[in-house]
Amino acid sequence: MNSTAPTTAPAPGPELLMEQLAHAAACYYRSFAVVAGGQGLTLIQGKLLSLLSRPMPMRALAELLGCDASNVTGLVDRLEARGLLRREPDPADRRVKTVLLTPEGEVAVRRIRAEITAGLPGLEQLGDAERRSLSELLGRAFPHGAGA
Repeated sequence: MNSTAPTTAPAPGPELLMEQLAHAAACYYRSFAVVAGGQGLTLIQGKLLSLLSRPMPMRALAELLGCDASNVTGLVDRLEARGLLRREPDPADRRVKTVLLTPEGEVAVRRIRAEITAGLPGLEQLGDAERRSLSELLGRAFPHGAGA
């Protein structure tokens, strides 16, 4: 009798996982750049808008975008001129400028997210439990602020 025990593939090493994450990130950013371009935005302008789910100080935006605060000032100037966001003094510290979306900016962000989701359907193929598990694993592997 020839019985074969089921074999489990070896776990992928960190190098392969990083390659897969890099590929996923590249797919996402290519799609994001095309979608943002369709809204008349650069990739970084679209990313800045998408980070504003709540009002945020300009310094925090610079940290999240990984750029100098002076770069964020220029980005915010251009997006504010288009009516997509506005600056307000922080109520706790009037020296700090807080950036928030305008209604037009909220519409732009919803469009960008909807088009990216439609253009990258891979995550929708995962079930709820799989997406929850993926989210938890990514959160453990890359906690907010890690590597910064």
